Amino acid sequence: MKKNSTDKDTEVERQGVSVGEVTNANVTNAQQPKFPKLFGLAMFIGPFVWLAPAGNVRNTLLPQYFSQIDPSGKVAAIAILASVTSIVAAISNILFGALSDLTRSKFGKRKPWILIGTLIESGMICVVANLTNMMAIVVCWGIVAAAENAVAAAMVAQQADRIAPKWRGTISTLYGLGYTAIQVVAMIAAGFLSNPKLGMYVMAGIGFGMGVIHVLLANEKSNLDEPRDKFSWSTIWTHFSLPTAGSRDYWLAVLGKLAMVMGGTITNAYMLFVLTDYMKLNQGTTSRTLATFASIQLVLGLVFTAISGPIADKMGRLKLPVAISTALIGVGQFFPFIAPHVWTLYAMTIMTAIANGVYNAVDGALNLAVLPNKETAGKDMGFINLANTLSQIAGTVVAGLIVTYLGGYRAIFPCAFAISLLGAILIMFIKKVR
Repeated sequence: MKKNSTDKDTEVERQGVSVGEVTNANVTNAQQPKFPKLFGLAMFIGPFVWLAPAGNVRNTLLPQYFSQIDPSGKVAAIAILASVTSIVAAISNILFGALSDLTRSKFGKRKPWILIGTLIESGMICVVANLTNMMAIVVCWGIVAAAENAVAAAMVAQQADRIAPKWRGTISTLYGLGYTAIQVVAMIAAGFLSNPKLGMYVMAGIGFGMGVIHVLLANEKSNLDEPRDKFSWSTIWTHFSLPTAGSRDYWLAVLGKLAMVMGGTITNAYMLFVLTDYMKLNQGTTSRTLATFASIQLVLGLVFTAISGPIADKMGRLKLPVAISTALIGVGQFFPFIAPHVWTLYAMTIMTAIANGVYNAVDGALNLAVLPNKETAGKDMGFINLANTLSQIAGTVVAGLIVTYLGGYRAIFPCAFAISLLGAILIMFIKKVR
């Protein structure tokens, strides 16, 4: 098919992928002439279901809870928890993505995993809120991580199942807007530093409520009529193995995301302690500062997410804005290394908020464009989402090691800078997508 042969082809090319390369779509442009508004809204609230509750408990409320339980061991406790749950995340993201690919039910292939995962995630957060034994918290949080990744893997795979190429950029922008809008939940979590237990209950309630709303809006139908793969070792290998054939760009996207998110997590995982132990702020000022940071990230993130998707579509570029935004995050992260003054954190927050807005608007479409096989979208998107989840947890571990062995909290920032720049370089090596 020649370029610009139809208006639909032109629309696909605006997303940065040549028409001949769009081979991983289950729904064609002709089959979906109108934008699926309810599904778009469902994807907008998607991050509120899995990331907002678990992420804010893990990054804000649990560190404060550990400070109350064992002030002298708080850094080590967070690192241990992250190490254990990173293993769970590595397994569960791929496992549940593959299982959702293979699921046939009257509720569809993704909905059951989203609902059950949301229920378990929310319930186990409530359990963690009532524990005071470190080992018990680690074990229970491992279950939270498994449920969180089950929801995430099934949720992002819905885009490959149900969205035509011409709408992928718009859906990516909406999901990115939701990803940015969860800063509202971060502000709520910051208000519970004096009572992290209650805060965990609130986070669990938000996640469960949003999960129910998401599946209602997404309205996935029965897929009992979808062909079933016969059980064989070949089937197992196809649905559970690492993508290999034609997957060079796919793995560059995965590694680029891994570096980008890890760089951001290294600075965010111990932000509470950076403010109190490095910047020497009291608890009241710390709480207000965290809330202000969240407000900045929310406003700038929403603005730049909203405008970046349409601009990227008009330019016909996906790779370049993702790479530039990743590099900008790294530059911002270097500022607090200059001096232990709060203005440097404000500079970092402004730059990363802008960069994250651009990244969140375009990265989802880039991920869909590099999928090697539409029949294993859940598993393959699971690997991509694993890079997101695992890098958050791994970043926490790395940050703990940096604080302990490489010079304290100040050393966090140049390390985050270097990792983010590496991510930008990896993304630029992608060939298939412009």
